[in-house]
Amino acid sequence: MRVGILTGGGDCPGLNAAIRAVVRKGEQVYGDELFGFYDAWDGVRERRFTELNVATLRGMLPKGGTMLGTRRGSPYDHATGVQEVVDTFREMQLDALVVIGGNGSLSVACKLHADRNLPIVGIPKTIDNDVVGTDVTFGFNTAVQIATDAIDRLHTTAESHDRVMVVEVMGRDSGWIATYAGIAGGATAILIPEQPFDIDAVCAQLRSRHERGRYASIVVVAEGAEPLEGSMHSRDKVLDQFGHVRLGGVAQTIANAIEERTGFESRMVLLGHIQRGGTPTAFDRVLSTRYGVAAIDAVHAGAWGHMVAMRGGEVMTAPLSEAVGRTRPVDMHLYNEVAGVFFG
Repeated sequence: MRVGILTGGGDCPGLNAAIRAVVRKGEQVYGDELFGFYDAWDGVRERRFTELNVATLRGMLPKGGTMLGTRRGSPYDHATGVQEVVDTFREMQLDALVVIGGNGSLSVACKLHADRNLPIVGIPKTIDNDVVGTDVTFGFNTAVQIATDAIDRLHTTAESHDRVMVVEVMGRDSGWIATYAGIAGGATAILIPEQPFDIDAVCAQLRSRHERGRYASIVVVAEGAEPLEGSMHSRDKVLDQFGHVRLGGVAQTIANAIEERTGFESRMVLLGHIQRGGTPTAFDRVLSTRYGVAAIDAVHAGAWGHMVAMRGGEVMTAPLSEAVGRTRPVDMHLYNEVAGVFFG
């Protein structure tokens, strides 16, 4: 078979490992010809690609980022974009396309399959871990480890200066990174998009710690967290080119509010894109490899319109339609009954 591969949306650790796995089994087991499209859907529309084989993927397992490049956006954003994708399938005689992406890329893949019956299989990736239909996405474990390492380091400087450190991690619509890194890093409070926070309750927790002689605290906040209405000034809503609210900086607003309400010296730390960069953890290397192998198996099984997924420790396929237009929220039992035990 002639199989194309693209990586779409934000970069994350494990993309190269997933590409490598698709190519390794595709070439050596199935005898496939494999092609990588540059810059996500733009590369498919414009027929910019490279031939992929085992030799070209040597050394890529531990490398972060994506050798194919990635962009946000969709062929539906262009007047002739969808037809250009169809033309690429026809002119290159593609038998299948493996789309490695998050909610946006997988939604596009689902729509193209539904609208034009294109033979597409998806692989879910995102550090946010918020794709519906799978228990975990690769990239998440690495991001949590990076955030946890940072929190570990911040504990020592917070304790040296008796400060409150407000650490902002990624998570537009879901607080998986904040919850896991907050638990692993021993945070005093964790603020997530799924549950609006009460800044006065956060300050009460901090005061309680001070009364017990604990003068240093770590507050972990997901970038998409919002305060209870009327409890404090919310962020100004500025949209990016894709119509999403531009995030980043909520930690500074929270740090200012804590210092004003409590008098405790507070500092903001924005981890930003370092959570998405660098080498993947062993867990993410194994997960992305399992997903890549399962994806090329799904191609040969004709599982069009499906993505590979992890459920209960087993890799299987699930309809792409399950992921469209939805995000997977944090397990609130984990947040309230496990993380919540350690708040304050």
